[in-house]
Amino acid sequence: MTASPATPATALLGDLGIVFTPHAYEHADTVTNFGEEAAAVLGLDEDRVFKTLVVQADDALVVAVVPVSGKLDLKALAAVVGAKKAALADSSVAARRTGYIVGGISPIGQKSRLRTVIDETAELFDTVFVSGGRRGFDVELTPSDLARATDATFSAIARS
Repeated sequence: MTASPATPATALLGDLGIVFTPHAYEHADTVTNFGEEAAAVLGLDEDRVFKTLVVQADDALVVAVVPVSGKLDLKALAAVVGAKKAALADSSVAARRTGYIVGGISPIGQKSRLRTVIDETAELFDTVFVSGGRRGFDVELTPSDLARATDATFSAIARS
């Protein structure tokens, strides 16, 4: 187990007085499916670990937070944000706008505050896990606190 890093995500949570539990783990350099790795290493159900995706919805960037066990439904997200179409943003754009590297993009504490939508299944759990802002580091918090920290709404945006 590695030490918990200080990140913009943890700083914002602290500033907001939001209680969270840090979970640092050893990230394998060969892994590219970061959410699945977090779930496996931390011994968690993939439904409870959420990945952060940056999406180009018409002319705006939007953050989608969906369970690792599923996929983002781009049409559903577009409908929620009032866009005609949506596609995953280029990884370099996502990194530049959020201030995080791919695989460590947290929905919390991003450099540019983007509209955020969390899949409604998050509300089924007492706590959920999202990236804490670095590869090998997740934070555990309540879905309502995640929504408060990101000014997010909940909607059905994931599919199996």
